[in-house]
Amino acid sequence: MISFEKALDLILNSARYLGDEPVDFMEAQNRVLAEDVFSDVDMPPFDKAAMDGFACRRADLGSELEVIETLAAGQVPQKTIGEGQCTRIMTGAMVPEGADTVIMVEQTEETGHERIRFTGEKTTPNIAYKAEDVKTGDLMWKKGQPILPSHIAIFAAVGCTSPLVAKQPRVAILSTGDELVEPQQKPGPGMIRNSNAWQLVAQVKSANCIPNYMGIVPDTPEDTEAAITKALAENDVVLLTGGVSMGDFDYVPAAMKKNNVEILFQKVAVKPGRPTVFGTTGNSYIFGLPGNPVSSYINFEVFVKPLLYKLMGHDFKPYELTLPMGVNYKRKKADRLEWLPVDINEQGEVIPVGYHGSAHIHAVCLSKALMKIPVDTFELTKGESVHVRPL
Repeated sequence: MISFEKALDLILNSARYLGDEPVDFMEAQNRVLAEDVFSDVDMPPFDKAAMDGFACRRADLGSELEVIETLAAGQVPQKTIGEGQCTRIMTGAMVPEGADTVIMVEQTEETGHERIRFTGEKTTPNIAYKAEDVKTGDLMWKKGQPILPSHIAIFAAVGCTSPLVAKQPRVAILSTGDELVEPQQKPGPGMIRNSNAWQLVAQVKSANCIPNYMGIVPDTPEDTEAAITKALAENDVVLLTGGVSMGDFDYVPAAMKKNNVEILFQKVAVKPGRPTVFGTTGNSYIFGLPGNPVSSYINFEVFVKPLLYKLMGHDFKPYELTLPMGVNYKRKKADRLEWLPVDINEQGEVIPVGYHGSAHIHAVCLSKALMKIPVDTFELTKGESVHVRPL
């Protein structure tokens, strides 16, 4: 049995980049950028009015001003501002030459036909200056980072309409077990619905990869081996749930070896999820995850997701918070790192939820985070700082 840290290192050190492809920028959301994106323009591209008002010279604010032109956004000024002159200007319009200030409409009054005066005591320039946000050639977003909705606006602004993005891993999902039926079926005596696979399909989608559900595998060595052979041939990553412990019908590790998989570890000092298997063969990766849904859910988050992002060229760093415990907590054994479903109350304190073990997936649904309890830690006291990973 190896430590959590060692297992994660083995997984990430085995990863290879899957390559890249251009996509339409409106299809790029949540993909991982495969090239640096630079600006081909200044932003703003010219000095522009930050609000509706009158463009003038600050030196003339104490005088009556003649309105010599009206400018809407998109129009180019035809006149230069001279002494005692101003231009009526709309938000976003180009500030005419000679002006160094835009006074707000609310701080002016008409004194005659096309004549105004400033009624305020003071004003800021109210000008968004050329290139104050971005200069031509500035780096807009880095290679290896996920593309968020705000980045779509950036790509549009700099004309990056076909960004190069990392290819998405294709992920096979199989469930082993003669006791399983699909969700559409009513389970008979001794049977249960297959929830693990569909949970993993959703998690793969949330990592912006391509899930490939390949069904329930009967509990025989031959069926398990054949399913793994087919899954490895058609996918980049294979996820199996169940069949990885030491029971009489747990065939996954043996079937992996028959498919020339180099098993890098077979047990990890984590709770839940100790009987987790990981191996590689050729250009493919395979996980044997425990059959209980909390175990498979958590081990996807802490082991599989980092690998998927690494295959796309992104160094995934899970978001963790340090928060105080809201109650005292004890556990009987401390030989493994434990991920415990917890709530976070209005005071920002961590409260363990009712949790009956790794089959109790409803506990995860009721949780806001997973609390990380280190090896050799038996007790956590109210007020003690703990690390939690938001869900």
